[in-house]
Amino acid sequence: MSESTQQALEQAQREGKYIRKVRSFVKREGRLTKGQAAALEKCWPTMGLEHQNGLLDFSQVFGNDNDVVLEIGFGMGKSLVEMAKNAPEQNFIGIEVHRPGVGVCLMDADAEGVTNLRVFEHDAVEVLADCISDESLAKVQLFFPDPWHKKRHHKRRIVQPEFVENLRSKLKIGGVFHMATDWQNYAEHMLEVMQGNSHFNNQSSTNDYVPRPDFRPLTKFEQRGHRLGHGVWDLMFERVK
Repeated sequence: MSESTQQALEQAQREGKYIRKVRSFVKREGRLTKGQAAALEKCWPTMGLEHQNGLLDFSQVFGNDNDVVLEIGFGMGKSLVEMAKNAPEQNFIGIEVHRPGVGVCLMDADAEGVTNLRVFEHDAVEVLADCISDESLAKVQLFFPDPWHKKRHHKRRIVQPEFVENLRSKLKIGGVFHMATDWQNYAEHMLEVMQGNSHFNNQSSTNDYVPRPDFRPLTKFEQRGHRLGHGVWDLMFERVK
């Protein structure tokens, strides 16, 4: 890091500005298919959300006051679209940094006639900080995030104490943080981090993991894992204070 860059960071921190030091993802820009590009052009004006526009008014965004579920890192969005279609009484916001995935999600949502879904193409940590009001979310979903399985990369895992505390402030009292992973070591890490935050209660009757709830679709990736004997761990923690 150059001296001028370091000085700029220090000045921003003195002014109380949020500085993102470690990212939990690597952005890989794939080439858009014609269908993805067409879906982005057609659907973004009605379904796309821009980080630069700042704090959202959910009632204005969706035209109602229904509960809002936010999913971080929806990939290609298959399960997110299915959940939104199956729960029209809820509103859904998806966040994904990879443009082709956003395109597929919009294409599927359009084909299924889903109207209760909006998407960001941006970093979820910055969206939470700048666009989501405190105590406004009914649920946050984080399904199969990058496990960063090498020990030297564990600091890149998105589920860290600071992240959880920032996320907590966005959940309503009674709101739920729902995580799922197919890496046991990451599941154990998630459990340890969540148990270290006294503002959450574990919804597991055994104080660890919960069975996959019916509302979380079983993905093809997950089905293949089951056939190969791979485990999947779901964690659901409720904000209580």
